Amino acid sequence: MSVRQKPRRLPPFSGVLVLVMASTGLVVVDLTIVAIGLPLISADIADGASAESVVVTYMVAMGALTQIVGSLSDRWGRRSLFLAGIGVFTLSSLAATAAPDLLWLNAARVVQGAGAAAIMANGIPLLSDRYADEERDLAIGAWGSFATAAGLLAPVFGGVLAETFGWRAVFAVNLPLGAAAWALAVRVLPRAPGADDAGAPGSGEARRTDWLGGLLLMLGLGAATLLMLRPGEAPWSARDTAVLITACAASAAFLAVQLRAPAPTLELRMFTRPAFSGAMLAVLLSRVLTIGGSVYLVLYFSDGLGMSPTGAGLLMTPIFLAQIVMGMVGSKLIGERPPGLVIGAGYALKGVGFAALALLITPGTPWWALVVPLLAWGAGGGIAGAPVMAVAVRVTAPERVGMVAGTVSTLASLGAGVGTAALGAVFALRAGPGAEAVTDGARAVLGVSAALAAVAVLVAVTLIGPRRVPGRAPAPAAQGPVPAERRPVPGTEGPVPPAEGGDEGDSSRARR
Repeated sequence: MSVRQKPRRLPPFSGVLVLVMASTGLVVVDLTIVAIGLPLISADIADGASAESVVVTYMVAMGALTQIVGSLSDRWGRRSLFLAGIGVFTLSSLAATAAPDLLWLNAARVVQGAGAAAIMANGIPLLSDRYADEERDLAIGAWGSFATAAGLLAPVFGGVLAETFGWRAVFAVNLPLGAAAWALAVRVLPRAPGADDAGAPGSGEARRTDWLGGLLLMLGLGAATLLMLRPGEAPWSARDTAVLITACAASAAFLAVQLRAPAPTLELRMFTRPAFSGAMLAVLLSRVLTIGGSVYLVLYFSDGLGMSPTGAGLLMTPIFLAQIVMGMVGSKLIGERPPGLVIGAGYALKGVGFAALALLITPGTPWWALVVPLLAWGAGGGIAGAPVMAVAVRVTAPERVGMVAGTVSTLASLGAGVGTAALGAVFALRAGPGAEAVTDGARAVLGVSAALAAVAVLVAVTLIGPRRVPGRAPAPAAQGPVPAERRPVPGTEGPVPPAEGGDEGDSSRARR
């Protein structure tokens, strides 16, 4: 007879959880912390020219490789790829710290982006391998909340480092942290591969690697990222047209290859599950809102309210705190309430925060009047964001978790680029010189963000229904353990025909 365990509020502490959260935080912080030091980089080694390429090269490399590395981790195992990612990230940070010119620095950033892709793509799979059921949801929730909050806190951290020690410090800080993460990984990560027998090294699927699909995806995502990061005020050029055609052609060819590849980089049949598609759309919208909204809100803090960079970063702290706390609450709630309603409620609260900020901000608004809407923004993001990751894992076969993690990270990177570019266009329509114009632009961005949050609510409630997400209901105390053949099969929605099962892993488990 089994005994029902007391529900948890936090995931069990483990070295794997600490490792994944710390290393992911390191990568996420590096996405934004370097931007703080761009003026200093331009003045020191770029001869006064724009150093935006330092950010672009990192984002392109990371965005283009994450999906590929995530799929490979299902076949080759998590440990080796994660260790390689930390090692590459740390050594390339050393190269960036010592960069004598901009070309050297950009080359180091490309390699650093590759290492970051390996780290990000293995975070969710490592947690999924280490935890199960409710503990897995809580662990993924803690990871997601910490990663988002770390990104929001990065401007403050970067400002202090750059102002105190110079731009090289934003890269040098990765060296002791990366070395510590590598040592911890060697100690706590299991030596056995994280994939099952179908994806274990030496098996047929491990040998069938989709190199063509990977190259096409790198080309398509790299071109798309470059296009999104072009200066909004620059006129459209023939080069931009060529990049757009390249992105579209490579993406179309990638999708065609995936339909025929024996071991695809991205299993397109996963998107036939409404819950999975809803979770991926929610991830994309979340990054559009979070990154795009925060960029122009910080601009309002600095140019509209006249705050220093450090002060503007500190005013983002309420989002950081609420995100972490409510992320754990959201992960807990999806075990007790329909996931779609939990995620939808989170986006609704986030939308209320955006709408309130849009109504409140003026060049003379006191900073304390913005704290409550900022808390609503962070709380809503925590409630919605963490369960989305757990839902994506729940509806996917275990041997595809690395692929899912790659998809989540890729869509998050695309969402960040789309949010910055699209909301930047909205900002430019209303903004101009002076505090009043900057405030008008920020108000327009926040209003559009509130509308997009409403769209996210509809997506969550419509696609992530309770009958489309396998439950994790424990066996009642009066009964024995649930027989293996009666347990819910991840990747299915009740009794689904084999054609709707998604991939070979689902159907093989169903037959067993």
